[in-house]
Amino acid sequence: MSVVVDLADLPERLQEFDRGYLLSSRDGLVKAVSVRAARDDGTLRISTPGRGSVANVGANPKVTLLFPPLDNPGMTLLVDGISAADGDDVVVTPTGAVLHKPVP
Repeated sequence: MSVVVDLADLPERLQEFDRGYLLSSRDGLVKAVSVRAARDDGTLRISTPGRGSVANVGANPKVTLLFPPLDNPGMTLLVDGISAADGDDVVVTPTGAVLHKPVP
């Protein structure tokens, strides 16, 4: 079951989650790193996710942020976006988001 999240409601929804994962890719390989996302004027700032993630974003700006549920079973928040490197950080402009609950 998936529920579309209005991007205007994303800041409120993010408060329901803790750490997440930044999924980035380059040359067909996906990299996942544990991150915290801070809201920053309509974008999400990922502080120092690592050189590999920053390089991936430079090669392919499409990313997904995955925030697992704090309660089991719960809803997972998935945020798709377009990213850009900003020094050692990655800034993500969300393009879509869903809450997903696995089928029991």
